[in-house]
Amino acid sequence: MSRIGKAPIELPKGVEFTISNKNLVTVKGPKGTLEQAVDPNITCKLEGTTVTLTRPSDAKPHRAKHGLYRALIANMVKGVSDGYVIEQELVGVGYRAVAKGQQLQLSLGFSHGITLVVPPQIKLAAAQEKGKNPIIRLESADKQLIGQVAAKLRALRKPEPYKGKGVRFVGEQVRRKAGKAAGK
Repeated sequence: MSRIGKAPIELPKGVEFTISNKNLVTVKGPKGTLEQAVDPNITCKLEGTTVTLTRPSDAKPHRAKHGLYRALIANMVKGVSDGYVIEQELVGVGYRAVAKGQQLQLSLGFSHGITLVVPPQIKLAAAQEKGKNPIIRLESADKQLIGQVAAKLRALRKPEPYKGKGVRFVGEQVRRKAGKAAGK
């Protein structure tokens, strides 16, 4: 059996778990509600506060989907109970971020400003302290959605290896390269 797939998922207090007849899993908690369609070959069982997933055979597609859906459901349970937070910093002279509702206005060294519209499931905040890099904070119950938005934000200006300027995750180490060697 898959090591990940056979591990049971414990439901914390305040989290409701329901399985509809069409293999639609719904998880409700204090941070929101998430839904995920599960492959018909994978069986979900709720026993008390424990969710287990089983597969019909050891065929490769069944093994792959067993671990996949277990991980997706575990991420949903963690998301609706605790939530996910991603913080990114803007490293560079003149780089700014301003959050207005669900819009993020960025100044990343281009000739024009960039406006990024964030989905309503994500809470957005931007902070600027004097002498420090601007920080963008994303908070949501949906791990896939928050990761996708963070990746899109980082792709606007990836950290470059010579000066390290760009959008990076807080705590991320950027591999630096040596610049051009000086002449004789």
